[in-house]
Amino acid sequence: MAVTSEQKKELIDKFGKNPKDTGTPEVQIAILTANINSLTPHFEKAKKDHHSRLGLLRMVGKRRRLLDYLMKKDVNRYRKIIQELEIRK
Repeated sequence: MAVTSEQKKELIDKFGKNPKDTGTPEVQIAILTANINSLTPHFEKAKKDHHSRLGLLRMVGKRRRLLDYLMKKDVNRYRKIIQELEIRK
């Protein structure tokens, strides 16, 4: 289901600059990716859950916009986050 607060803390520690850093694009992308990965198996069971699917698509779109922003801002950070989260194959 949703990402727990312990998992969020781990992601913030790994990708953030300090323990309370939740605003950098890397942390936001990591949390969105964890949410997306946790929701994906749900749709194998519940094919008609269109309401949750809309939320998933919104999360994917938000992550895409954050990745675009990061790519414009700093390509090296973009490549690093893509590689660590294994988003692009």
